[in-house]
Amino acid sequence: QVQLVESGGGLVQAGGSLRLSCAMSGRLFTVYSMGWHRQVPGKEREMVARIDLHNRENYADSVKGRFTISRDSAKDMVWLQMTSLKPDDTAVYYCNVVAYGPNEYWGQGIQVTVSS
Repeated sequence: QVQLVESGGGLVQAGGSLRLSCAMSGRLFTVYSMGWHRQVPGKEREMVARIDLHNRENYADSVKGRFTISRDSAKDMVWLQMTSLKPDDTAVYYCNVVAYGPNEYWGQGIQVTVSS
């Protein structure tokens, strides 16, 4: 049973920083990518950042230059360092893992609120 647990969300003022963490438990044969998505009420979930098994990073245009994704494959952890936060970054952030199968796994989500 694979579980993803996010931490590090909360309330921050515009211009501030937060670091999200995601810990994965359970066995997976091959993890193709780990990443972060976000969703606001009434909108579709969108990809924020993703890092693949070759450590290639991919970012949404809206966060390029402000967010940085990193992972530790040995510890099954992925982080999202968010800087220069804007009110538009307010959302529920979800950890995502795509593994051999393909199988896709999601965390329960964590709230990030950026006040103006």
